[in-house]
Amino acid sequence: MRPLPVPAALSVVVLGGAASAAQGLVNSELGERAGDPVLGAVVNNLGGSLLILVGLLVLPSMRAGLATLRRSALPWWSYLGGLGGAAIVVIGTYVVPVLGVAVFTIAQVAGGSLGGLAVDRAGLAPTGRLALTGPRVAGALLGVVAVTLAQLGRPVGGLAVGPVLVAVAGGLAVALQSALNGRVSAAGTTAAGMAVNFAVSTPPILAVAALVGAFAAWPRWPGQWWLYGGGLLGVVIVLSLLIGVRAAGVLRTGLALVAGQLTGALLLDTVLPGGAGVRLPVLAGAALTVLAVLVAGVRRRVPVRVATEPEPEPDGRLVG
Repeated sequence: MRPLPVPAALSVVVLGGAASAAQGLVNSELGERAGDPVLGAVVNNLGGSLLILVGLLVLPSMRAGLATLRRSALPWWSYLGGLGGAAIVVIGTYVVPVLGVAVFTIAQVAGGSLGGLAVDRAGLAPTGRLALTGPRVAGALLGVVAVTLAQLGRPVGGLAVGPVLVAVAGGLAVALQSALNGRVSAAGTTAAGMAVNFAVSTPPILAVAALVGAFAAWPRWPGQWWLYGGGLLGVVIVLSLLIGVRAAGVLRTGLALVAGQLTGALLLDTVLPGGAGVRLPVLAGAALTVLAVLVAGVRRRVPVRVATEPEPEPDGRLVG
């Protein structure tokens, strides 16, 4: 399948960002009620993996995509993108309580913007090499400023250098995940890219949950059905990222995802009981992030030399 036009692809990513905001809320609530924060991530990935498995069983096109992928001869490391998703989930679970949501989000977006510039420049995404231009750097910096603005007024935890660097590394991991999953999707199909992502990301999350003792006692599973929708939202997010990366590269896709996350958070705060309502810093941050997406997409204009008519010399000869 050919990539979507860039505006359409980035619009899909914004919707995926809104789904990401809802997923974070659902997963954190589930983890808190079940007794361990990592259990939200476990249910999220198992739910997404189950949906992908059902799709493979009932849709021949999904199986055909995996067969095409096997014949593509991609290098083995191309299939490791899901590790980036697992990394940010685990990092967020244990670093957010130390730094607070505000600092963690800013550090993650800074790492994601830096990683987006790097992987696009290296040509790891299916869009090929994208030059490190002034507008792209400006868009990345503007995205970090936008997220910083959106976090004004939120509580700040301990500003320890180590956890901040870990959060930045998490953002880098997400950028690498987007690039590698995009390569897999381009070599096979979008469905194959999603299947590989969940197959690679789920085992490490299960391993971490086992190591921290999340399964030592039977969790207190809550009865609200909507708390178990993180897997479906995860499929939507991964799908949107695959669509965005194939069309626009990693940097702009990451910025569009952040724009959707801020917009989604704003909507959730408005409609949910006990929400904070419309917060002007979040609204301004969302608008500024959209501007960052547009700025990062500005192309340098290469001056075109226009040929002119040769002028005659006084003796009648033509010169160029």
